[in-house]
Amino acid sequence: MTPPRFEPVRRAFEPDAVGTRVRLHGWVLRTRSSGGILFIVLRDRTGSVQVTGRRDALGDAPFEAAEHVQVEGAIEVEGTIAADPRAPGGREVRAQAIGVIDPGAPFPIFADQTEEFLLDQRHLAIRSQEFVATFRIKAETLRALRDFMEQDDVLEVTPPILTGNAAEGGAEAFAFDYFGRPGYLGQTAQLYLEAMIAPHERVYALTPSFRAEKSRTNRHLTEYQHLEVELAWCDFAGLLDFVERMFAFVCHRLAERCAKDLESIGRPPAELAAISTPFPRMTYAAAIDRLRAEGFPVEWGSDLGTAEERALTVADRRPLFVTHYPRAIKAFYMLQSADDPRTVDAADLLGPEGYGELVGASCRETRIDRLEERLRQVGADPATYDWYLDLRRHGNVPHAGFGIGIERFLRWALRREHIRDTTPFPRTPSRHTP
Repeated sequence: MTPPRFEPVRRAFEPDAVGTRVRLHGWVLRTRSSGGILFIVLRDRTGSVQVTGRRDALGDAPFEAAEHVQVEGAIEVEGTIAADPRAPGGREVRAQAIGVIDPGAPFPIFADQTEEFLLDQRHLAIRSQEFVATFRIKAETLRALRDFMEQDDVLEVTPPILTGNAAEGGAEAFAFDYFGRPGYLGQTAQLYLEAMIAPHERVYALTPSFRAEKSRTNRHLTEYQHLEVELAWCDFAGLLDFVERMFAFVCHRLAERCAKDLESIGRPPAELAAISTPFPRMTYAAAIDRLRAEGFPVEWGSDLGTAEERALTVADRRPLFVTHYPRAIKAFYMLQSADDPRTVDAADLLGPEGYGELVGASCRETRIDRLEERLRQVGADPATYDWYLDLRRHGNVPHAGFGIGIERFLRWALRREHIRDTTPFPRTPSRHTP
């Protein structure tokens, strides 16, 4: 009789599984033997299940071969699914045969190792069950964002990563020689997305972005995944509405589809399900007044750092929009406010519980003279942005946009202490390997 095909581990936990015969393959999560019985916890992409193998059922040689498989060794199993309340999840596979695909060398990852060692061994450390859950949730986050964009009729486009302009300013751009000319790794796709709104009106991109900041904090990476959106015919109120609807949509999707993984990491899904709109708003000026009242040495014109952002939200369970920042501390392309020339129509969305900025949003300046003025103020030559200024010469319309760092969002959503735990291979000022 032809043996059954290989099935996923999750099959062992289906309602009709008890008593059925299965073939599984995967990696050994842990193993032990007691007398003539071998206990193996086998994992694959769908979960883990206990496998028991008796020497008298397997035979001496196969039993001993399986007994010497290391953690993360690879095996295949054929057996019958049984109910057993002592087993994790109440099910086990009673093996009739265990084949060793790769016994593996002793696995170097175990408890109580230093963070630096685990980062050096990141290619192996990411096999942990916590990382497995994290990256499933990250995949669902990206899927949810794309679903929201499709629902709102926003087109995905593919801007370049290599650029000839340092869009956010040269000091924070990774520069390199591009065939004898200055080149940069993209800090943002925004300028290219603005070019795409004339033919498509509503566009977004999901790309890696690079920042050469020497910030060694728990919320900075030098490479991260960046969702950016540009919306034609959009005013400031419409922009904030779009951002908060998207944010709530993703939170609710994760609570619905990733409940088990969220619980395993320590974030109750109900907390994400409870995120509701509209989000509270506070002007930058009001934020400065509040911070000064709490003893922070800030004044109007100060940038808000990690400590200040944390103070504004540490006791809250909903995100907070801080709006109308000083023009001098924001990017050149942000729209000068109509009622106060010192400020721009911009907002940062601060994560609840003190997690800091998650989204940066603004209306875009449409007047060429003001764009040129701001470029000179930040030390850039307007001539190198002539292609961007062309967008204001041909079909110029009001528009707005925003960017959200996926890893920053996940740091809050998963309640991670450090942002490096939201990406498989973190890039920081001190690390670009493995």
